[in-house]
Amino acid sequence: MTADRGSTESPPAGGMGQRWRERRERFDTTFRERTVKVRANAGLAVQAGVAGGLAWFVAAEIVNNPAPFFAPIAAVVTLASSVGQRLKRTIELIIGVALGIAVGDAIILVIGTGAWQIAVVVTLAIIASIYVGGSPSLFNQAAASAVLVATLSPPEGGIYFTRFFDALIGGVVALIVMTLLIPLNPLRVVDRAVDPALDTMADALSDTGGALARRDASSADAALERLRKAEGEVRTLESAIEAGRETATLAPLRWHKRGVLTRYVDSSKYISRALRDSRALVRRAVTQIQDAEPVPPSLPEAVRDLGEAARLLYHELGAGVEPQGARDRALRAVGAAAQAYSAGVGLSGSTVVAQVRSIASDLIAATGVEMAEANQMVRRAVGRSSR
Repeated sequence: MTADRGSTESPPAGGMGQRWRERRERFDTTFRERTVKVRANAGLAVQAGVAGGLAWFVAAEIVNNPAPFFAPIAAVVTLASSVGQRLKRTIELIIGVALGIAVGDAIILVIGTGAWQIAVVVTLAIIASIYVGGSPSLFNQAAASAVLVATLSPPEGGIYFTRFFDALIGGVVALIVMTLLIPLNPLRVVDRAVDPALDTMADALSDTGGALARRDASSADAALERLRKAEGEVRTLESAIEAGRETATLAPLRWHKRGVLTRYVDSSKYISRALRDSRALVRRAVTQIQDAEPVPPSLPEAVRDLGEAARLLYHELGAGVEPQGARDRALRAVGAAAQAYSAGVGLSGSTVVAQVRSIASDLIAATGVEMAEANQMVRRAVGRSSR
C-alpha cells in the first residue's frame, strides 16, 4: 500500500526529464533569437554610442558649454529613430527642441516652476509644434525639451540659446557619424530583411505542397499560421528598403552599393505582394483538403516549385547574379498548375491555380522583368503546358 501511494504521488522521471528538455529548448531558442537581434543591431548601438560621446565632446570642449546635456541627447535620439528616416527625424528633432526650449524658457521665466507650470509648458509646446505642421515625433521632442527646461535647469536671467545650439550640434554629429564615420552597409540591412521574408514564404509553400500531396490539412494550416505571423516581416522589409536607400544616398562610402541596391528596391514591392498572396494560396489549399476536392499530382508540385523559386530568388539577388533560376522555377510552377487545372480541380483548387500564376508573375517581376512582360511569360507557360 505504501509503495502504491508513493508511486502515485511522485512524478515519473521521464516526465521531469521531458519538461526539463522543453525548458532547455525554449531557452536555447530565445537565446539564439536574441543573439541574432543583438548582432543585427550592434552597428546601430555603436553608432549611437560614438555619436553621444562625440556630441558631448564637441559641445563641451570646442563650443565651451559647461553642461551640454542636450547635445548627446539629440545625437542619441536621432540615431535611435527608425533607420531610413533619420534625416527627416534630425530636422524634426532640431525644430522640436528649438520650440520646446523657446516655449519652456519664455513661459517658465514668467510663471516660475512647479507641477502646474510644467503642464502649461508642455501643452503650449505641443500646440506650437502643431502650428508649424509637425509630426508626432516633433510633438514629442518639443514636449520633452520643454520638460527638461522646466525641471533640470529652469531659466533664471533669460532665454538660453546655447540649448538650441546643443541640439543642433547633436543632430549634426549624428548625421556625420551615420554618413561618414560609421555608415551601415545598406545591402546587409536589406539582406537581413529579405532573408526571413522569402525564407518564410519558401518554407510555407514547400510545406503546403507536401500537405496537398498527403491531404494533410493540419500541416497546411500550420503553414498558414506562419505566413500570418510573417506580416511583420513585410513591414520590416519595407523599412529596410528605406534604410538602405537612405544610407546609399547620404553615405559617400556606400555610393558604390547603389546599383545592386536598386535591384533590391525594385524587387521589394513584388516580394511583399507575393508574400501576402501566398497567404491566400495556402488558405485555399487548406479548404481544398478539408472539402476533399480533387488534387491532381501536378498541383502539389506547382506549389513546391513556387516555394523553390522564392528560395532561388533570395540566393541570386544576394549573390548579385542574374536571377534566371528563379524565373525558370516560377514558370515551371505555372506549367504544373496549368496541368493540374486541365486534369480537373474544384473551386478551391481553381483558386490555388490562379494564385500560383499571380505569385509567379510577382516573383518574375522581382527578378527585374517588367510586370507586363512577366505576365506575358506566365501566359506563354500556360499555353505551352496546355499544348
